[in-house]
Parts: sequence; C-alpha cells; structure tokens
Amino acid sequence: MGRLIECGVIRLAGRSPLPQRLHELHDHITHLITRHRPEALALENAFYHRNVHTTLVLGHARGVILLAAAQAGIDIAQYPPATVKKTVAGAGGAPKAQIGSVVARLLRLKEAPRPADAADGVAVALTHILRA
Repeated sequence: MGRLIECGVIRLAGRSPLPQRLHELHDHITHLITRHRPEALALENAFYHRNVHTTLVLGHARGVILLAAAQAGIDIAQYPPATVKKTVAGAGGAPKAQIGSVVARLLRLKEAPRPADAADGVAVALTHILRA
C-alpha cells in the first residue's frame, strides 16, 4: 500500500481577516507541494454546512487549495465523502473513528492519525490511490 510520509491539520490564525488567513493557507499548501512534489492532490468534494458563513469560508479555502495545485501543475482529484468512506471502510456511512482505525490498519500504523480530520485527509489520499 505504501507508507505515510506526513499528515496533519493546518491551523490558521482564527482572528485574522479572511484574506490574510487564505493567504496563509496558500503559503502552507504551496510549501507542502514544494517539499513533497506530489503527482496529484485529492480533496473531498465540497460539503454543505447548516451555517452558510461556514460553507462560504470552506469554499474559499478549497479555492485556494485548488489554485495552489493548479499553479504547481499537479493533477487534482475530488471525491464525495461517501465514496471516501466506502472505498476505505467499505461503508458510505462509516463514522470518523472507524475511518481512523481502517487508515491505521491499511498503513500499518500503531494508531490512527490525529486529529480525526488528519485521518480523514489520509483516507482521501488512499481513495485516490485505490481508485486511480
């Protein structure tokens, strides 16, 4: 299956103005792309949150990530959350804890990546590998 090189969650300055946070996100993503030189970037498709403001901010963040990937000339793949869960855990409604456990098992890790959002990101990458 391969090995996990790095995973994590990017934490941005929450009180900074949105344009500044998006710029910071772009810098982080560009740095990761430069350091690891991936062939592709895989994302979950956009999801819709009850809070419209949250949905809009996440849309802006996705746009920045897509821009960084396009600027680097790498392929971009997007998968619905249910597809990620079904591909990795065998069920489209699998809970976060199960996703983390399966990711750890597939990659022979001692424990699931933390936080759970990092495990979700690894699951998206595994989905791309398994479906490509």
